[in-house]
Amino acid sequence: MTTDFTIRPARPTDARALAELRWAFKHEDRDKGEGKDEGEGKDEGEDAAREGRPTAPARPLEEAERWMRDRLTGGHWLAWVAEAECGARAGAGTGATAGAGAAIVGHVFLCLVERVPEPYDDNAPIGYVTNFFVTPAHRNQGAGSALLDALKQHAHGAGLDTLIVWPSERSSPLYRRSGFQPSAELLELPLDA
Repeated sequence: MTTDFTIRPARPTDARALAELRWAFKHEDRDKGEGKDEGEGKDEGEDAAREGRPTAPARPLEEAERWMRDRLTGGHWLAWVAEAECGARAGAGTGATAGAGAAIVGHVFLCLVERVPEPYDDNAPIGYVTNFFVTPAHRNQGAGSALLDALKQHAHGAGLDTLIVWPSERSSPLYRRSGFQPSAELLELPLDA
């Protein structure tokens, strides 16, 4: 296991690199036929990807960049990034440039979900974990575990009550190794059109 990376909180100035990695993440999901986030449906673009035809994103990258910058500035969303020094393992196509000599090669996001106050129990927020991605060239080297460790350390320090996630089939084993467990209490109602 390699540890040639640094884990740090994401900054609003990382928005472009995070947006680029988000697009790479979702493009990889389409190529593998895994669909969209949290079980959303598939579309014609996936057929094109399977047939080797280029697929055009439905949204411009700048929209994601703006969204991430706004959310990271507001404090309701937090994120952590894994940075690797540019070189043999962190070159073109494996990460998004974060600054001189470093590239962001992974990230995980946390949305703070407030709870309504009640008279008898604490109303500490819940954390929703999402947008967890490590570039293929940097997987299985400890970056994913380190990102989740940083997120969990923050959650404990901030007094969050629970962390929740809807893992992909690929990420579920990592979440389980990190202490996440299935819950019998959570129900989901997909609101497909």
